[in-house]
Amino acid sequence: MSSLKGLFLTMRPRQWTKNVIIYAGLVFDGQLFNVEALLRVTLSFALLCLSASTVYIINDLVDIERDKLHPKKKRRPLPSGTLSPRLAIAAAIIFPLFSLIVAWLISPLYALILLIYIVINILYSFRLKHIVIIDVLTITAGYVLRVAGGAVVITGVKFSPWLYAVIALLALFLAITKRRQELLALGEISGSTRPIFKEYNLALLDEMLRMVSTSTLVAYILYTIESPSVLLANTNLALITVPFVLYGLFRYMYLIYVRGEGSAPDEVLLKDRPLQLAIVLWGLSFVVILYVLPTVLP
Repeated sequence: MSSLKGLFLTMRPRQWTKNVIIYAGLVFDGQLFNVEALLRVTLSFALLCLSASTVYIINDLVDIERDKLHPKKKRRPLPSGTLSPRLAIAAAIIFPLFSLIVAWLISPLYALILLIYIVINILYSFRLKHIVIIDVLTITAGYVLRVAGGAVVITGVKFSPWLYAVIALLALFLAITKRRQELLALGEISGSTRPIFKEYNLALLDEMLRMVSTSTLVAYILYTIESPSVLLANTNLALITVPFVLYGLFRYMYLIYVRGEGSAPDEVLLKDRPLQLAIVLWGLSFVVILYVLPTVLP
């Protein structure tokens, strides 16, 4: 039982929240209440979570010796000895095979996207995470593939490619902030726990953050005025959601620069109430625009 618990923890169930982005195509195409489409995306979400867990298992297997030196990661099941490497390897083989077979039955194109997602992330675990800049771009590619996976399993009607740009830039923003905060927290031992930190410094990461945060906001504004799914009666009502996005970006930067948080974006999201409120208000605004106003406007 302790081994199974260790395997479950190594699968990082808390990280599955990142995969919710697979619903973006469904929601922003106005098909949230399409039962068949919702079920297809939900099953795809489950397969994506299983595939993502495979990557986490492989990543921990590759980094087992380095993680033993990390102040927090040394408590993970593999470096601490709670989980047997043999069981972890078996799971890393079975999980992706099962996911790809079922994904093929849903959509061959989705199976291909899932395969690319797995391969890219395995390459990340072995090599790409050790190449400066490529490491954060690979993380970004994973989010774009998530969105693409959710889009191909449904019949899109009003899907906007600007959504890919927004998701990519937001993912890059979060990846850079995580790198920055990890570098800051680990200090002198950062290079020994993860060699890639030798290639970064705070000045570079701060410049990258300025560029990406600005680009994220601009891309989002363009999405609100260009996407056919949010244009109602020749108006640009989606522009009213821009202040929530702006506040969210500013709040997150406040948390990392002033409060010293942000090493794990999901942890920040789970405990910061103002950021949660901004996301909820943004979501409600979009629900009203996409699903309520079309029923009342002429």
